[in-house]
Amino acid sequence: MQGAHKEREELFRSPAIAAHRLTRSSAISSSPDLTRQRALHESRPLWADTPRLSVRLHQTPAARDYDVIIIGAGISGALMAHALADGKRRVLVVDRRKPVHGSTLASTAMIQHEIDIPLHRLTEMIGASNAQRAWRRSARAVEQLTRIVADLDLSCGFERKKTLFLTGDTYGQRALRKEVENRQIAGIEADFLDAAALAERFAIDRTGAILSDISASANPAQMAAGILRAAMTRGVEVVSPLEITDVRATTGKVFLATSDGRILSAGHAVFCSGYEFLETVANENHAIVSTWALATPPGIKLPAWLKDCIVWEGADPYLYLRRSRDGRLIAGGEDEDSEDAYGSRTKLKQKAEIIRRKAEALLGVTLPEPDHVWAAPFGITRTGLPLIGRVPKLPNVFAVMGFGGNGITFSQIAAEIVSADIAGHNDADADLFAFEKS
Repeated sequence: MQGAHKEREELFRSPAIAAHRLTRSSAISSSPDLTRQRALHESRPLWADTPRLSVRLHQTPAARDYDVIIIGAGISGALMAHALADGKRRVLVVDRRKPVHGSTLASTAMIQHEIDIPLHRLTEMIGASNAQRAWRRSARAVEQLTRIVADLDLSCGFERKKTLFLTGDTYGQRALRKEVENRQIAGIEADFLDAAALAERFAIDRTGAILSDISASANPAQMAAGILRAAMTRGVEVVSPLEITDVRATTGKVFLATSDGRILSAGHAVFCSGYEFLETVANENHAIVSTWALATPPGIKLPAWLKDCIVWEGADPYLYLRRSRDGRLIAGGEDEDSEDAYGSRTKLKQKAEIIRRKAEALLGVTLPEPDHVWAAPFGITRTGLPLIGRVPKLPNVFAVMGFGGNGITFSQIAAEIVSADIAGHNDADADLFAFEKS
């Protein structure tokens, strides 16, 4: 064991080994960090006050060597652990904060198959075949998430929903009609509602909308914690707080240095660190933007149809909203192309008021003062598709990032693609999301 430990130490001194060098955080700290660290939510998200978020933790890893080490204990890390936990692999999940208390807490948990970039626009960007594959894979991911919640008997407020996608200043009636045609060609059911039908069924004054199935909502923190606990029953080990400060990789092993001076090794490492992404995979197709959200008190008077639908609009910036099981309105949007605007207390108040006024106008109701408002950064890509797969020049290191508004849905796709690769299988859609396109 002493010789193996010495080999690990030598690897971290060798410039010839594929490595991720420490980089300086631009957002939070002036100290070097492996991942770009950020304060992931401002004020207090709704989910922070809900029960059943605890996970039985270890303070230190039980071993030095694992089959897979997952960095990040939010919804992405939880689903990754669930996919990899076969009772045989030694799987370790680490996080520098409490599990599910990072990006996951900031989610509004609108679990949609609809990607931020509409299918007809994505077709123009990457071709019809690839765009259709991406949209169909997203739909399958929502169905699989539904099965996971049911199979694990999770208590997380999970509910299947329809989606109402409204016309806006970016996508008008003609664009939405074209979108419906493209979805139907791809085998994805969707119905166009004209202004009269929309007014009659939903009392909304817009020129049109798309009504579709295959969406859901949940408490994302309870969902992630429940999946983590289930993975632990199959041998997954969760250690927190533990920060990974450096990573080196050879063709056979990945070596991870920790903030407490340990050096861990694994056959594979998977970075599920949300918007605190690996600097080495930052590229021109990925950006960090800021978003805002609010939740009203429970039990408020809302249109009855909101029990069955989540809503978003084809506008920039766009509004999205849903009803929680206990009768809250959860709404968000007003995104800005800024990686640090979310940290402004002044903007937090201003954006919450704008979102509230827009929601009132859309629904024709008067809303009470929200009892939760929060802000967060999130990653986007040019195509709206996430980046999932092997990190270039770091053998056996994977990363998942750029989830946009589809964090939970894309997390499931990531778990499927990465777990298949680790098992030695080829996922037919992996090329759509790879860091280096073939």
